[in-house]
Amino acid sequence: MTEGSISGSTGSTDGGADVPRAAVDEAAGVRLTYLPQPSDTLAGLRVRARVKRTGLWLRWAFAGLWVGQWLLATVGRGSADAVSTLLTVFVVLMVWGYPRTQAAQVQRLVGWQGEYRVTVSPAGVSCTNDHSTLAQKWSLFRGYREARDHFVLLSRDPNIMCLDVLPKRGAREAGDLDRLRALLDEHTARV
Repeated sequence: MTEGSISGSTGSTDGGADVPRAAVDEAAGVRLTYLPQPSDTLAGLRVRARVKRTGLWLRWAFAGLWVGQWLLATVGRGSADAVSTLLTVFVVLMVWGYPRTQAAQVQRLVGWQGEYRVTVSPAGVSCTNDHSTLAQKWSLFRGYREARDHFVLLSRDPNIMCLDVLPKRGAREAGDLDRLRALLDEHTARV
């Protein structure tokens, strides 16, 4: 399936001939081409955690309670128990490593699909790889946040289940990042 078949067509521009929307979007859009990396997903998950905050707070509150329980038990006994110490270290490492584990799982899902070709245009965001094509309208997104090496688009649903991570390394030309930033500012809000 091609981008043109997903996007439909626009009105006539010259002599009544229909111009495929993909051709219009391609000219007005910014193209990114990249191979997905775990660091891309990790950047998106970090942005999501900062915007959502509840999950981040709950994870660290859980780890803090576990460490507090370990401290109270250690003080009460007068010495540290090896099993409870190992379990406490394990829990803290799991809380700390959870986003990295998620990023690795996502990489296993998307890494085999090959090179991603993303077009950000006035119509929305379309992504094509060796096995699929996805077109998303701007109404799907609540906003975006710019990180050091990525633009992260966040979905409108309450749990922010969908993230589009656009690595800056995928830009073809120097001015593409400024054009991409302008498109994002025009069609969605910074969060």
